[in-house]
This record gives sequence, structure tokens and C-alpha cells, in this order.
Amino acid sequence: MKMKNKILLIISAAALSAFGQNNIQMDHATYSTLKANHQLDVTKNYLFTDAVAPTGTIKKYHGMQNKSQSAICSCIIPLDTTFSEVPMMSYGGTNSSVYQDNRNDDASSVPITLPFTFDFYGATYNQLYINNNGNISFQQPYSQFTASMFPSAMYNMIAPFWGDVDTRDFSGNTSALVYYKMNPHSMIVKWENVGYYNMHFDKINTFQLIITDGLDSLLPAGKNVGYCYGDMQWTTGDASSGSGGWGGIPATVGVNQGNGAYYFQVGTFVAPGTLFDGPYNGPDAVDWLDNQGVYMDISTPVNIAPIIINNNICDTIDVYTGDTTRVMIMDTVQFPIGASTPEINQTVTTTFYSPDTLAFTYDTVMNTSTYQKFMCTFIATNLPAGLHYLYVTATDNGVPAMTTIDTIVIRSDFYPGVTTGIHTVNNAATISVYPNPADGWITLKHNMGSSAILTITDLIGQKVISEQVTNKEQTIDISKLSKGIYFATISNKEGKTKTIKVVKE
Repeated sequence: MKMKNKILLIISAAALSAFGQNNIQMDHATYSTLKANHQLDVTKNYLFTDAVAPTGTIKKYHGMQNKSQSAICSCIIPLDTTFSEVPMMSYGGTNSSVYQDNRNDDASSVPITLPFTFDFYGATYNQLYINNNGNISFQQPYSQFTASMFPSAMYNMIAPFWGDVDTRDFSGNTSALVYYKMNPHSMIVKWENVGYYNMHFDKINTFQLIITDGLDSLLPAGKNVGYCYGDMQWTTGDASSGSGGWGGIPATVGVNQGNGAYYFQVGTFVAPGTLFDGPYNGPDAVDWLDNQGVYMDISTPVNIAPIIINNNICDTIDVYTGDTTRVMIMDTVQFPIGASTPEINQTVTTTFYSPDTLAFTYDTVMNTSTYQKFMCTFIATNLPAGLHYLYVTATDNGVPAMTTIDTIVIRSDFYPGVTTGIHTVNNAATISVYPNPADGWITLKHNMGSSAILTITDLIGQKVISEQVTNKEQTIDISKLSKGIYFATISNKEGKTKTIKVVKE
């Protein structure tokens, strides 16, 4: 056996020992009383001695199909009847008013078998646990409701949002449940409209995890984990020193192998708002996650590439020339770009390139060792109508150094002679598509009237579909398109236009 493999075995054995030392066994009724009275050790993970596996048929999602479609990033996948409720463990003697229909506090699923092999920093798994508190794990379930920063020697988990999730909303006012969907090469887990401890639903979060074996087009090529966020409204439960969903001990977003060496931290979140200064500079504001998508490859135990952050602009950016009804500054669009390295004690360097050299400029808004933020400006004066491209490159100084490249698509529309000076809010166009990604039919929703035209183009601007849209909600057949990324543009005779990215599976 090679020395490297021996070292990894020693680390793994030490990690398993740490997991065991961190566990406390207790019946759930005692646990619930101690938690309510703030008498639990929040650094420990509790295993329930009276856990009972659910019986009967796994329940399918039965709500509205378009309940949680993504109108901005096409990242959140809407629930439909192909999703099932996560079969959560129950507890002997638990009163039905406290636990029913997979609604719970701090529960975990039965072991979930994957139809594919998932690679987690070189360790392969075909089974996992879905934990109510915003994470999945492979070596054991976690009830732990108070998050810790990564890296940690205590937890083996993938955490799109590790916080004190409470789904015991028996009023039916929100779905407040955890759902999952299994595909041949991927698994989707979705925390839909979930509240926080202790049974608070005045604020709710929606977020999603996708893991793959690398063969599913749900994630970009070369990535096997994706986090996607809807509206995020809280960070902290009452038992983690929170009040009204805020403050106390922050929620954590990241990945942690558990050996102290392999990890990936996006950030920790403790307050409302959009302030974000990187993964390690201090707790941040949770609205920064809204409509965000984060993708990573954790299939091998090596340095992880930086994240390029362009939330709210993951489709095309529209810039209108000769038309101040749509822009505050003539012929100009401005947008933020961020870059972050997810590992501590690394630095990130960001560069930009646009073939339209004179059209693009940027200002540095924040520059820390692990996070950089830029305000970008693109001026489309004298540029031809159509698609223009900005290439963003982020490189870290890990070993080996890793690089991420992202392409921002800017669409220039020319409207000569229209200079009324009215701001775009008076002429706002909206478009949403679901499901997205899709493999056959998509449903298009818009506010463009009954005589709109839909045009779908590929990445090089070639038109592949063009048809009139007569209804506010209309189905479109994309089954004949090749797999890949397309841009759907809807426009009407009043000059409104909007473009959104569509992914064909």
C-alpha cells in the first residue's frame, strides 16, 4: 500500500473516532425538553434511542406543479409529482401533535440508496442520510441543529444551508417539508418553504441540493455538487441563541469531509440583507443567497477551484441602445461580479476579458484575500445588436492552483429615436420558464400580452425556434433541440423584450 493511502486511512479512522466522541444517545422526548429549555450541549450530535423507521408507501408531492419555479436563475427546480417527501424517522411514544407526516424537528431520513456512485473527496458512496437541518451525510445521520464553521473534524456532510430547520407546520399554510427526487445519475433534495425552531413560520427558506456522478446535465460539466437558492428569509433558530430568525450562532453553507483537510466553505449567515465579504471574514447577510447558484467538484481530494458569483444575472443581461425608457444611463448596463476561494488561507485573483474592449470597464468594490467584488459597466453605444460576451477568470494559489472561467452574456437591443427618459419600472418585462432544465416541453409564463413573439437561439445566436405566444402561460416543444444551453427571448409590438436562459437535457 502506498504511503499516501496509509495516511488517508489513518485520517479516516481518526475522523470516525471523532464522530463517535461527538455523539450522545437519548430518547427524543427528553431531548425535546432539554432543547426547549436551552440545556443541550450544542456542540454534540444526538442519536435518538427510540427512532422508528416510517412504514407504508413513500408519499409523493401533490401540490401545485409550478409552486416554486425560478423566475430569475432557472436554478431552483420546481416541485412536481416526481418528487417524494423525505421519509423521516419517527420516535416511539411521540404525540402526533408534535410529529406527523414527515414534519419534524432535528430528524433524519432512513438510509437512502443511490442509483449511482457518488464520489466525495475520493471516498465513494451509494447510500446517504437526508438531515432535516439543511444537509446530507454519509457515515451517520445528524440531528445537530447549531452549525459550526468548516473545516471541522466532527462532521461528514454536504450542507447547502446548515441551520435549525423546523417543518412542523401542521396548519397547512406552507408546504414546509423536505422533498427529494432520484434520477439515474443524480439526486435532488429540496427544502421547500421551511421554517425555523421553535415552530416559527413567519419567515421561510427555500433551497436545493443536487449531487451527481458527473454524468447528469443538471449541473455544469465537471461539477458533481450544486446548491440553488430561492427566497432565504431566516438564519437562526431559538435554540442557537437566535431571536426572530436572526442573530446567535450563524448558519453554514459548505462541504466538510470531516478529516480537517478537505472542505469547501461558501460562507456563514446570521442577518437579513445582502452584505457579503467572503467565506471567512465574518458572518454575512442571508439575502445574498437569494437566487444564487453555487457549483463545485468534490470528486477528488484536491484543491477546489474558486467560485464566480453573479447572482441575479445568470441569464442574459439586456442593454438597450437609444432607449432611456429601459435604462437609467443611456446605452449602459451595470452589474456586480464576485469571486471567492472556498478554502481558508488561500487568495483569489480575478481577471476580465471582453472582445468589445472599449465597451467594458469595472471598478473594484471589495478586495480581501478570499473574496473580491467588482461593479462592471458595459456600454453598448455603436455596437451591433445581438449577443456580446464577457469572460471572467478566477484563480487561487492552492496546490495545485485552480481556475474557474465563467461567461456572461450581454444582449444589445437597438431602439432608435426613443428618448422619453421614463425609467424601466414603467415598462418592466417578465418571463419565467419551467421546468428548467427540461427534456421535452417547457411552460412559458410572461406579461407581454397576447401578441408576443418567442425566439429561441443557441449560444452562437442561431435561431432554432420562433413562434407567436398567444397565452400568458403557454407550452413550447423543445424535444427536437440538442442538449445544451439556449436563450429564450420574448418581445411584443410595444417594444418590451426579455431574455432567459433555457437548459435542454
